[in-house]
Amino acid sequence: MPNYRTLLLGRRLASEESHETKISNPIALAVFSSDALSSVAYATQEIMAPLTAAVAIYGAGVLGWSWWVALGIVGLLLVLNVSYRQTIHAYPSGGGAYLVAKDNLGEVAAQTAGASLLIDYILTVAVSVSAGVSAIVSAFPGFEAHRIFLAEGLIAFIALMNLRGVKESGTVFSIPTYGFVICIMGLLLKGFWNVATGQAVVVHTAAVHMEGTTKLAALWLLARAYSAGCTALTGVEAISNGVTAFKEPVSKNASKTMTSMVIILGLMFLGITYLANHYGLTYHPDASETLLSQLTRAVLGGAEHGFAKLVYLTTTGFTMAILVLAANTAYADFPRLAALHARDGFLPRQFTSQGDRLVFSNGIFILSLAAGFLVLLFGAKEDHLLPLYAVGVFLGFTISQAGMVRRWFRLKGRGWQVKALINGLGAVTTLVVMLVIAVTRFAHGAWIVIVLVPLMVMTFFNIHRHYIRIKSILAASRVDFIGPRRNRVVVLVSGIHAGVVQSLNYAKVIAEHGEVEALTVDFTDEHGRDSAMLDKLRSDWPRYSEGIPLRAIRSPYRKVVEPIVNELERMRQAEPEYTITVILPEFVTGHWWANLLHNQTAMRIKGTLLLMPKIIVISIPYHVEPLVE
Repeated sequence: MPNYRTLLLGRRLASEESHETKISNPIALAVFSSDALSSVAYATQEIMAPLTAAVAIYGAGVLGWSWWVALGIVGLLLVLNVSYRQTIHAYPSGGGAYLVAKDNLGEVAAQTAGASLLIDYILTVAVSVSAGVSAIVSAFPGFEAHRIFLAEGLIAFIALMNLRGVKESGTVFSIPTYGFVICIMGLLLKGFWNVATGQAVVVHTAAVHMEGTTKLAALWLLARAYSAGCTALTGVEAISNGVTAFKEPVSKNASKTMTSMVIILGLMFLGITYLANHYGLTYHPDASETLLSQLTRAVLGGAEHGFAKLVYLTTTGFTMAILVLAANTAYADFPRLAALHARDGFLPRQFTSQGDRLVFSNGIFILSLAAGFLVLLFGAKEDHLLPLYAVGVFLGFTISQAGMVRRWFRLKGRGWQVKALINGLGAVTTLVVMLVIAVTRFAHGAWIVIVLVPLMVMTFFNIHRHYIRIKSILAASRVDFIGPRRNRVVVLVSGIHAGVVQSLNYAKVIAEHGEVEALTVDFTDEHGRDSAMLDKLRSDWPRYSEGIPLRAIRSPYRKVVEPIVNELERMRQAEPEYTITVILPEFVTGHWWANLLHNQTAMRIKGTLLLMPKIIVISIPYHVEPLVE
């Protein structure tokens, strides 16, 4: 039989082969930067949307504000680059804002940063895949009815690739990433050539009309445009979270990749915004064509035929691909961040487990399920999801910057004042931007994230308290078993078969002083009499029991588990000096589908008895069919 697991995921990797999963800088740029780089496909149009709506009030000149908004965003991007380069060198084990906050600001700040980033990664997958599907539907309107199906299928594909390992997924996903960058850079070169040679362009030189409006209203419009454009900064922190995925020296390679990403992102974002202004482009949220598509047509002088059409389709195709595959950034970071939380006892321990390909498989599964649920809930429409975006990102930015300031004041060292000043500037700036985003987008869905972050932090601490409580209970419980304890063995039977006989023999081996008995549950008839099955069991019992007594528990309400639990509880209270060992015979079928044909009584009994204190449960399997491999 072919091993489909190996076919889908590749061969298993041993722990000592972890070096094979390390990735080079070019691959890392594709893995960790696809989210940030892809944002240029919609960041400028997000800025232009509120400005376009305000043209009727302020005049066409208001569209020129987009250039100054873009410059402000890129200025913040440069501050973040310097700050996160310092974070990468200070924390080469990765973790980004989470570890910075934990080390310098305490657990509350760390869990807040972690919760905000985990939410953002889930939103990244949902938004990126939905945006990619929108691009596909724009080109092929017939797929509109299958929007959700397409989105869920794409999430499954990206998850599968990441289950194969970061290195393999990065190799596959690097093609659309670099293809998109080449297409956009080529588009910008052609556009600036058009501007330099004086080809017909429309520059917004009209005055801005302030009559009848207040400066506060204008400031609100500018704040809305700025907060909308800050979607260009989502994913910037991804490299600092995934430092351990780089080849040695990890800090040096990660910081180089960080700078490369910032340069490419800044150039593309500024170039698209500048050309959009010069070509007089506008954007309405309900428009059928994206601003990038409009710009591509304008730069090429039309895309109806010939080489121009080929370039337009190629650019559009790579835009679709990177928008979908931008979700890969979240798949690279969400499992690692969840594993850090779990290692510290704030998420279930299962998140720390690595699968066959040395990836955190459980994190990948949870991320896929959560993003898939959002896609289903919001109909795979990125316009409905974008208002939730960026709040969590900038909360993480702010906490990380503040943590680094605290670090420099705590450790000092050479040049610490300059470093603290840089991080302090970043903390203040990102805090202001976060507040602007929260206010301007609160009514449009940002409130969900604002409410969800503290709820997640509360959940994290409840999980942490649970682990601490269990640890203390386990440590204290050692005194309960100091010294000898007597053992009473109870065999649960429902009939006579080989598994029951095997269980009775085993019970006699482990029982002390013959303290062993068998229990069965009997469903009495309508007259309260013993059933015929019990009579048959009693008549056959002496031939197989070898002196072990059989006792029947009556169940007038036709229950199996409850009477057993009640009887064992009565025995435990009557003889507290005893440890009760319950032996449970159960037959095992050779086919997975055969289990569906049985009521799984043994499993239900085990699941209940495991919750009872000082009850030991032993299963004696009896294979009724050969196991199928």
